[in-house]
Order: sequence, then structure tokens, then C-alpha cells
Amino acid sequence: FKGGDTCEYLLSSGRFLGEKVWQPHSCMMHKYKNSEAKQCLIDKHIVFIGDSRIRQLFYSFIKLINPQVREEGNKHGNIPFEDKSASIKVDFLWHPEVNGSMRQRIKSWTEGSVAKPHIIVAGAATWSIKIHNGSNEALTQYKINITSIAPLLEKLAKSSDVYWVLQDPVYEDMLSESRKMITNEKIDAYNEAAVRILNSSSRNSKAKVKMFSVSKLIAQETIMKSADGLHLPESSRDTNAMILMNVYCNKIMKPIDGSCCQPQPPLTLIQKLAFCFFTLSIIGYLIINFIHRNNFRKNKSCTDLESGEEKKPAISTPNVSTLEMLLHSFCKLGLIMTYFYLCDRANLFMKENKFYTHSSFFIPIIYILVLGVFYTENTKETKVLNREQTDEWKGWMQLVILIYHISGASTFLPVYMHIRVLVAAYLFQTGYGHFSYFWIKGDFAVYRVCQVLFRLNFLVVVLCIVMDRPYQFYYFVPLVTVWFMIIYATLAVWPQIVQKKANGNCLWHFGLLLKLICLLTCIYFLSYSQGAFEKVFSFWPLSKCFELNGNVYEWWFRWKLDRYVVFHGMLFAFIYLALQKRQMISEGKGDPLFSSRVSNVLLFISIVSFLTYSVWASSCKNKTECNELHPSVSVVQILAFILIRNIPGYARSVYSSFFAWFGKISLELFICQYHIWLAADTKGILVLIPGYPMFNVLVSTFIFVCVAHEISQITNDLAQVVVPKDNSALLKRLLCVAGFFSGLLLFSATQEQSRH
Repeated sequence: FKGGDTCEYLLSSGRFLGEKVWQPHSCMMHKYKNSEAKQCLIDKHIVFIGDSRIRQLFYSFIKLINPQVREEGNKHGNIPFEDKSASIKVDFLWHPEVNGSMRQRIKSWTEGSVAKPHIIVAGAATWSIKIHNGSNEALTQYKINITSIAPLLEKLAKSSDVYWVLQDPVYEDMLSESRKMITNEKIDAYNEAAVRILNSSSRNSKAKVKMFSVSKLIAQETIMKSADGLHLPESSRDTNAMILMNVYCNKIMKPIDGSCCQPQPPLTLIQKLAFCFFTLSIIGYLIINFIHRNNFRKNKSCTDLESGEEKKPAISTPNVSTLEMLLHSFCKLGLIMTYFYLCDRANLFMKENKFYTHSSFFIPIIYILVLGVFYTENTKETKVLNREQTDEWKGWMQLVILIYHISGASTFLPVYMHIRVLVAAYLFQTGYGHFSYFWIKGDFAVYRVCQVLFRLNFLVVVLCIVMDRPYQFYYFVPLVTVWFMIIYATLAVWPQIVQKKANGNCLWHFGLLLKLICLLTCIYFLSYSQGAFEKVFSFWPLSKCFELNGNVYEWWFRWKLDRYVVFHGMLFAFIYLALQKRQMISEGKGDPLFSSRVSNVLLFISIVSFLTYSVWASSCKNKTECNELHPSVSVVQILAFILIRNIPGYARSVYSSFFAWFGKISLELFICQYHIWLAADTKGILVLIPGYPMFNVLVSTFIFVCVAHEISQITNDLAQVVVPKDNSALLKRLLCVAGFFSGLLLFSATQEQSRH
């Protein structure tokens, strides 16, 4: 289903999500702040010409520029408005009928002596119906008059944006006696005449009078709340004004969450090169595959004509070569990236705004949790945070985060605070997992570092190129990448303290604790010194990775929000492994982690702590204040969950294979959702099948999960080739990677210059 002209959809169709949120058909509407409205309309002259309904629209429009404006002045006269700070001039001209007076005013703008307005919003009809008591003669005269002004409006449309507002329906039961002749039947007749006559001489021309018919749909839902049955309630007028702002400003301001009326962005040089690379990979793979098929046919078993027996081929099917595997991976990746681009960069598929309701968040949560229980299996080992358990943990957290994003639950503060804990728990696992590996294995080789960095960053680097987004845009990957490097540096720097060395001398444990204290001090200093943090990450080329919208503030905010939780993960791993080494915990199948009394006390404390945090998070009133406390208190719920999950022997020996399956591709799911499940860089929802919301979610989710799983496989395959174990081969690969990123920085700089 092609998205088509989203401007036309914005002006003519849509539906309400809930009571007040308007959803245009196929595209997303941005909610403009007054500062954005001023920036868009700077040095512009806008004119509203018509009756009292147009006056209402005029007031709602100027309130987007200056919310302090009051509806004062002569209701049946001209009303000027000017914002001197942005040189914006907005006028309302009282012309309640389409007659010679209105024609003369419009004609004056077509002549050279008077400056043309940049935007003209016109409309009138109800006064003609009222004054002439709904007579047919009045309708005939309306047709004659609108025919006379149509060429003038069409001429103005060549240089200005001209909108004709069709008449809204009325609520006939509420109309006063003096307005009883204004019926919906009459209004429909006047609207039909306006639609038929306007643009009749310029049907094939790009310059047209735009028909503002969406107001009719809005009025059908809200006119019952009108004070007099004729004029729209304030919320509906505000919606119309916001639509008008989106129609004009989206192509200028290009808001991420305003896809209506935005043209498709042009391909950048880097995107074109990526397209060529993937095309060549697909062609190369097809050629190699064709050659292999021919060789297979030649070597296929054949019948010996003399003996009548089947001969076996002399040559067996060769193993897949490295080149073929590379081409195959890039071939699949190229097709997947094409789908990414079509979903979120080309104006091919529709996008819609999110709308939060409690049911849209909690019902899917309950459903997946129940589903996860049905896939309970025994774990291979019963250690604390064993591999199956951590995969399960990642899996259910990722599914909850996905539902949180698609339902728009970030507007509900208690849910937001609990999701923040889930993000912190991911980082906690980063600290726990990497610390455990380095502490136990003592493997600080470059190969290990490169493997981890490749698996974390491969997809994001490809998306930065294909989707033309900065690295910091996918904030979670830079976050875990930097924390991995911090963990590595902390443990790898002299003196390297690992478990094997510490077992020989207990003093090494104090040495490691000293390292962790130094790390905590650095974290504390950077979190309270924004200037120092920004200086560290503002050096080129680090700035190219961590800047967003020209500064590193967003990166500082994301880092600061969970600044202690990785340290908590490392400390937990150290304490747990020390207790395990001294056999102070019991990890046998079915055994509680500690003695019965200690286990019961810890379980009670954990449950109380878990619930206490939830009560605190649910009572949050201010997001800023709660975010300030979050880094220090999020570890309470994380540790409580770990103890509840691991102290009972039975709980430790089972896991949900359903959640664990998703946990294995959790990183790919988190990143892929940006463009092929959500839309407009996570601000909206991708619509593959319009008109059927539930079916659309099912189809887009199925594709999204399959793509994430396939990308995980591709990443694993490429990691074996790009990051070899042999040191000399690895050094060559690193030089190639350095060359690749140098070229990328060069092309990026060239693009920036051309944009400016």
C-alpha cells in the first residue's frame, strides 16, 4: 500500500485516537511549540478571510505563536496580530459571505501594488444560508460568486499557499431559532459547489487551491460538544490549527515525528556508495552460485552405459569458500537494508502516531508473561545467573521494552521509571558478564576485544550508513561499547589482577577493590562535571561518534542516567565469585542458595525492597527529580530480582526457553525496532496494512523478529571472517577497518560541507 500524497491525506482524512488526539490517515502529525511555530513562520504574512468560523481558526492559529493571546475585539470586523520578535503578521479579514467584497479583496493581492500573503485561509457559507433563509437562489448566487473568485485564488496559489476551508456540519438540535435554516443538507450542497468549481481550470496544474476538508471529519465527532451547535469546541479548533501548521511547516522544519507533507530525503553520497556495494554483493553472489550449480550438474552421478551401474562423482561438493560466505551474508544484508530504507526513509509505507492507553500496554505484557511460563524447561547448570537465566532475563526485558515503545507508554511516569530499571539491568549484566569473563579467564587479548566490539557495533554502523543517522542516535550501543572499554581498561591496566593470581595471595583482592574505588571516583567526578565530560568526548574524531544535533549533551545525559549500575554489576560479580570460590553458597540442583534461615530472611528483604521501589516509582510526580535518584536506587530492584530468582533452588534450575530465545537476539531487536517496527526513528508506528491495526501489528512484528534473527546470524558469520584468531591476519583486518572508517569520516565531512 503506497503512502501517496501525505499532504492530501492530512487535509482530508483521519480519525480520533481517544477523545482529543487526531490521527491523519497514513502519516504523523507533529505538535508544534510556539518557539518552533515562530521559527517556521519568521517574516511571513498570513491572512484568514471569512466568517466567524474562520475567526475561530485564526485565534487558534495565533495561539500557537503566542499562547497569551485573548479573543477580544470586534467580532464582526478585521482583527490584526503581529509578533515583532519574529516579524510575523497574521490578519483576520471579516468577509462572512462569498461576494463582490471578498472578490475585491482577493483581487487586490493578485495585482502588483499590494504584497501577496504567504498563506491565505478562506471560507464562508453559513451567513449566506442564514441571511437568505436557506433559499435555492442564494445557493445559485454562491456558485456564481465562487466561480468569479476561483481564477483569482488559483492565480495566488502559484506563489502562495491557498486553503479553502469547507463548511463543518452543525448540531441542528442546539441551533438557535435564528439559525434553524442552517441545515447539514444545505451545508453539503455549498461544500459540493466549492469542491466542483475551485481548481476546475487547473486540474493538471501543481498550483492548486488546497481543500481543507478534514475539519468536517473532526466536527462530525465533536460538534455535539459545541456551545451553540454552530461553532466548534476549542479542542477541535486547536486540532485544525495544528493541522494547518503541519501542512505548511513540516517541509521547512522537518520534524522527525511529523511525516505528513515531508518530501523524501535525497540520497547522500555515502548511501549511494552503500547501495552500489550491496548491489555488487548480490550480483557477485548470484554469479558464484550460478557457477557452483553448473559444476554440480557436471559432477552429478551418471549411469555407466557399459555396466549399467551408477558412477559416483570423482569430486565431492566443495566447502563454502570465505568469499562466497561473505557475498552471501552481504547479499542478505543488502536485501534487509533495502527493507529498512523503504520502511523509514522512502515515502512508501504509512506511519502513524503512538497513542497510550493502559490496556494497550498491560494486556500484551500479561499475554507474553503467561506465554513465557508455558515454555519452562530445566537449565543445564544451576549456578547463579547461568547462561540460560541471563538470556531469559534479557528476553523478557526486551519484550517489555518493545511493548513500552510501541504503546507510547513513556507518557505514563510509573511505567517509565520501571522501564528505566530494565535498561539499567541490561547495563548491570554488561558489568557482571564482562567482569566475570576477564576475572576468571584472564584473557585480555585484542582478539576478544575486537570480537565484542564487532558484535556490538556491526549493525549500528551499517544503519548509520544506510539510514543516514549519527552513531549516538542508537544510544544504547555506544553506551554498552564505552562501558565495555571502561571495564576492559580497569582490569587490563597494570597491575592485571585476575582470579588465578588472587587465589595465591589474598592481598590482590584488596588491590582489585582499590581499582574499583578509583573507577567509582572517576564516575562520580564526571557525573558532576559536565564540562569535563564534554571536553573528553568533544575531541575529534570522538565527537563524530558521540555528538547529536551538534553537541554531546544527549550522550552525557544518557551516560549519567545509569552511571553507577555497571560498577554495581562488577562489584556483584566480584562478591559472588569470591563467595563461590570459598564455597559459602550452595548451587546444587534444588538446594537453596544459603541456609534455610538466611535464605528466608534474604527473600523477605528482597521482596520488600522490590515492592518498595515499585511503590516509590509509581508515586513519582516529576520525571526530572526521579531521574536524579534513579542511578543510586535502581540497583535495589535489580539485586532484589536476582535474589528472588536465585535463592530458591527450584527457581534457579528452570528457565523459560521462550524468553531465552528472544534474549539471544535482544540487541538486534532493540536496534531494528527503530525503523522496521516503529517508524520515523521510533516516534511513530509503521503501517504496512492500513485500516487493520491488530493485523498490521502481527504482520510487522513477524517480519521484524525474523529480520532481527537473520541479522544476528549474519553478524555471527561475519565476525568469524572479519575478526580472525591469528594475530597477523587480525592486524591486517584492523588496518582495513581503520582505512574504512577514515574514508567514512572523509565522505561524512564532504557531505556536511555540501549541506551547509
